[in-house]
Amino acid sequence: MNPWPLIHAALARYRWSALAFILLVAAGVALSVALVSQERALRSGSARAADRFDLIVAAPGSRTDSLLATVFLRPGSAQLLSPAFSAALLNDSRGSFVSPLAFGDSHRGRPVVGVTAALVDHLSNGLAEGRTFASRTEAVVGSASPLKVGARFHPAHGVHHNGEAHGGDDDLDAHQVEIVVVGRMKPTGSPWDRAVMVPVELVWETHHLPTGHAPGATQLGPPFDEAFTPGIPAAVMRTANLAEAYKLRRAYTGRESMAFFPAEALIQLYAVLGDIRQLMSLLAIVTQALVLLAITASVFILFRLLTPQFVTLRALGAPRRFVFVVAWGFTAALMLVGIMVGLAGGFGLSFGISWWLARVTGVSLQPGLGWEEIVMAFVLLVVGLALAVLPAWRLQRVSLAGALKDY
Repeated sequence: MNPWPLIHAALARYRWSALAFILLVAAGVALSVALVSQERALRSGSARAADRFDLIVAAPGSRTDSLLATVFLRPGSAQLLSPAFSAALLNDSRGSFVSPLAFGDSHRGRPVVGVTAALVDHLSNGLAEGRTFASRTEAVVGSASPLKVGARFHPAHGVHHNGEAHGGDDDLDAHQVEIVVVGRMKPTGSPWDRAVMVPVELVWETHHLPTGHAPGATQLGPPFDEAFTPGIPAAVMRTANLAEAYKLRRAYTGRESMAFFPAEALIQLYAVLGDIRQLMSLLAIVTQALVLLAITASVFILFRLLTPQFVTLRALGAPRRFVFVVAWGFTAALMLVGIMVGLAGGFGLSFGISWWLARVTGVSLQPGLGWEEIVMAFVLLVVGLALAVLPAWRLQRVSLAGALKDY
């Protein structure tokens, strides 16, 4: 005897109850899948964002704060390296190049960062459009910047997140200097895609600081004059190889500065993400357990409604094992569909969260289903199929006399 027509008929008759069960299972699976997938996307996305930064040198303090400020362009208060130390660092010839980072300005909520042309070329690995700045009033924008090549704007002091909402330059704190966009970077998958890069000399000049060169000089980039170089919050060093990077890290780690690889600070962030993931995973497991219990209890109730049909089957001579297969298959179908819907829903939810996080942080996230999520769903399916045995076993044990007495 083929049990599937009976299973299909039961699902069709109680389709709204079946849909509720499917949504319960799907919700538990989607939560777990989105959590695991998103955590992995955050790890890989942040690692890609920091991949182009070989070595960061900053004033002694928190490496995490320095990482957030330099790689992820998160505004914060940081100490400055001394002017003499900054000049010596920027003129260090042991690396391929050293670029200072100067913060403090923005355009319509997007950071304007003072750098050298070498860092722009390195981050972009060749521009997508235009050229690198050659004078102090020129700029290169990230790939996601709304500014077009040839556009002109006035940078504003500070970060004005509502500048774009007002539809114009940040007039209240705008600098007098007008900057023209001459180039656009290739996508980097980092917050630098939304930034505006200008010569560091311009940032120093607009904040009434020495420009790193003698008064009247129009030079950009190194060498910097020690007598006219202000203190900087951080610098990015490009090294020829890993051995040179370790030497420079050791050389610039002391009382006046700290040097670190971005991966070192990312490990600390990953530890925090790992703790959160363990907590959320525990909550997801508890949620799944409650969902499974709710499904099992609900199926018991639903099978109570189906008892007359199964009694009829027994009266027509259907063996107990056939009744068991029909009852178990009914629950198994609900679990299988719920888990498949949950996998698809969790994947879609992870994409939605990644899109939102990318808008907020500027870090490109690429979620995807991995073996961990598939194994987790498979385990949940096995547990669900095992639990489905309970109501099926109870139903096939109901005697004909007992069922007629109840109904």
